[in-house]
Amino acid sequence: MTKPIIAIYPGTFDPITLGHEDIVRRASRLFDQVIIAVAEAHHKKTMFNLEERKTMTKEALKDCPNVVVESFTGLVSDFALAKGAQTMVRGVRSMTDFEYEFQLAGMNRRLVSHIDTVFLNTVDVYQCISSTLVREIAVLGGDVAQFVSPGVYARLQSKKA
Repeated sequence: MTKPIIAIYPGTFDPITLGHEDIVRRASRLFDQVIIAVAEAHHKKTMFNLEERKTMTKEALKDCPNVVVESFTGLVSDFALAKGAQTMVRGVRSMTDFEYEFQLAGMNRRLVSHIDTVFLNTVDVYQCISSTLVREIAVLGGDVAQFVSPGVYARLQSKKA
């Protein structure tokens, strides 16, 4: 019997966007289990607290049976090791993303040599979407419904109120 292949998809997910969801759904077809690792993000001022980000992520991906959502603090490489993951998944929108992600993948590989990073390029319709831009547009009164799932949209609307 073969060992299931577990992938970690780490991020802040503040909030989770349709671009993130696309990466997760595609990864869920490649791996036996995908763990979405929601970072505590102690170094960032987030719009949503950790529990809100986990809840939104779970709701957005409830249709993916082999996807679980967990939070972590500290190094993602330590989290991946603790979960028995063999792979980290990263979404790449541009060459700038790739350069940054490539550097992170190299460092993670040095920290835990048996964990590989798989880069999934973002589908063209989602290339302009980032959580940072979605938050900024929402705060300034713009319509972000086309960038996030309905549940996330509703939570963004309630934060504006």
